[in-house]
Amino acid sequence: MFQKVSSYVSTLVLVLALAACAAPGVQPGQMEIRAGVVEQIINTELSSDHHSGVGAVVGGLAGLGVGSLIGAGTGRDVAMVLGAVGGAVAGHEIQKKYDKPIPAQQVIVRVGSGVLVSVTQPVNPAIGKGQRVFIEGSGEDARVVPR
Repeated sequence: MFQKVSSYVSTLVLVLALAACAAPGVQPGQMEIRAGVVEQIINTELSSDHHSGVGAVVGGLAGLGVGSLIGAGTGRDVAMVLGAVGGAVAGHEIQKKYDKPIPAQQVIVRVGSGVLVSVTQPVNPAIGKGQRVFIEGSGEDARVVPR
């Protein structure tokens, strides 16, 4: 009898502890918006959003396809290897042109509760020090926008 009551009580305590820990966060499809004042803006750069290596893979596959259209037998095999290597090198060189850093700004905002929030985003010339702003979203998706 004591074991049964003890297991019910421990289960109830566990359920209550888990329920207390569960915070009603932002649900999918909703956006968190906080208001604040810009304290500081620091110019910086964001890395390119292109995936490294994709150019080489796509170029290699294209070169392989073109090489397979040339010759027959061993000549075709050699053409396919040379096409794949040449395409990979060309694709890598083309991708390097698009991997340049993007000008950005780190915006430090003091929200209503007094907490400082830092958001790094592409440059927005409409934002200045001392300006009242909104912080939309959270994490990597957060953006500072003028009020």
